[in-house]
Amino acid sequence: MVEATALARNAAGIETVISVLKQRFGDRLQTGASVREQHGHTTTWIENQSPDAVVFPHSTEEVSEVVKICAVHKVPVIPFGTGTSLEGHVNAPAGGICIDLGHMNKVLAVHEGDLDCVVQPGVTREELNTYLRDKGLFFPIDPGANASLGGMAATRASGTNAVRYGTMKDNVLSLEAVMPDGRVIRTGHRAKKSSAGYDLTRLLIGAEGTLGVITELTLRLQGIPEAVSSARCSFPSVDDACQAVMATIQFGIPVARIELLDTLSVQAANAYSGLDLPETPLLLLEFHGSETGAAEQSETFGEIADEFGGSGFVATASTEERSKLWQARHDMYWASLQLRPGARGISTDVCVPISRLAECVTQAQDKAAELNLLAPVVGHVGDGNFHTLVLIDMGVPDEVARAEEFVGWLNDTAISMEGTCTGEHGIGQGKKPYLIRELGAATQYMAAIKTALDPDNIMNPGKIV
Repeated sequence: MVEATALARNAAGIETVISVLKQRFGDRLQTGASVREQHGHTTTWIENQSPDAVVFPHSTEEVSEVVKICAVHKVPVIPFGTGTSLEGHVNAPAGGICIDLGHMNKVLAVHEGDLDCVVQPGVTREELNTYLRDKGLFFPIDPGANASLGGMAATRASGTNAVRYGTMKDNVLSLEAVMPDGRVIRTGHRAKKSSAGYDLTRLLIGAEGTLGVITELTLRLQGIPEAVSSARCSFPSVDDACQAVMATIQFGIPVARIELLDTLSVQAANAYSGLDLPETPLLLLEFHGSETGAAEQSETFGEIADEFGGSGFVATASTEERSKLWQARHDMYWASLQLRPGARGISTDVCVPISRLAECVTQAQDKAAELNLLAPVVGHVGDGNFHTLVLIDMGVPDEVARAEEFVGWLNDTAISMEGTCTGEHGIGQGKKPYLIRELGAATQYMAAIKTALDPDNIMNPGKIV
């Protein structure tokens, strides 16, 4: 594990709050070591910092009650969705109370005519889309993991469909949230646009629980396309694949998904998912529209791919074949671990202007080779975002040091290319140093907002600023 910085604990306040909450919530307040550890961070190399207790509210009113009690005693509050974040977002460096929102998992309303819905934060993206299926609607944001929608908003998630449908910030109309003093606010209503005051919705999206606890979301929906077509195409090099991506976007093809797998990732997918793909860099694509439109988009991409050495181009509208390909893409984390059994996978992401994508990915591969690291690359490359999964033995200090060097180098390189240290994972604990390098003095204004809204620093302390 990489050691995480601890913050000063308010031991007396925590003890008092646990006593009060135990009387109020009974068995819905848990202090067992295993439950607490599950609610500290476990999906990366950052040290697990467990909360002192976990409470399971059923309503906004109960969340407000918990926060008010914690505010009185200046005890930290850490919101928790499904725990799939990757940068230490749910760690408790000063201890405190974790609010697990998993029991707040109801779809409250679907307004089919307006293409929107209202949900509680514990609803996962898969649950929502299952609920919507018979209504001919879907929610397009797909970060891969079956994350909770509240957590997805808090980390400003995106994923495979972002190139066409945008990220969480583009698909949340308004929020209800409990603020650091326990008061409940609503940041807007269901209108598709508004010029009414500060955009508090966007302020809370991506705030990672440092400004408030999201307790309800109003989301944009999309109609399920008449036709969906997938395609795959292999390329001689990552550079060729990235050049094809850039040409596709510049040509204006409204591609819904365009994903890159480097050679290592293709090898992993073949072994883990039982595929027989050529073991060279690969693009996976999906096209949405009418039957004619989806077919035309696929055909046009095939012509572009030819210009960059693409081969083995295969398009399909078969649901079974499409599902097999995209399931393999979603299983890449587990597949990549098989490249080095027993290793820990350290996932990191960056995003650069699409014109710099080929350069950045190629340099990342070269740097990994220079440091003798196994680091397969996948990416939502239609918007310049890619991930590396560094596979290391955590028991070998030199490997850990080289991995840290690589992650730092990759973040700095993306920033130097006028990109960002994170396209979708968020800052949490892991990327705080790079946020300062990326935004400079702007982080001082973030800190000022944090102080103004949360003067006692009880909302998910130690994250972002």
